[in-house]
Amino acid sequence: MRKKVILACIECHSRNYSTYTNRSSQSERLEVRKYCKRCGAHALHRETK
Repeated sequence: MRKKVILACIECHSRNYSTYTNRSSQSERLEVRKYCKRCGAHALHRETK
């Protein structure tokens, strides 16, 4: 089953993106480098709690 997760920038902590993950195959938190509008640069975005 897929679960909706929110991705937050680790530099400015703004919640910019949302996506779906497969909980049965992935146990760690999702980390993706994406563009942050608030920072104005590409930064690491991590799944929030």
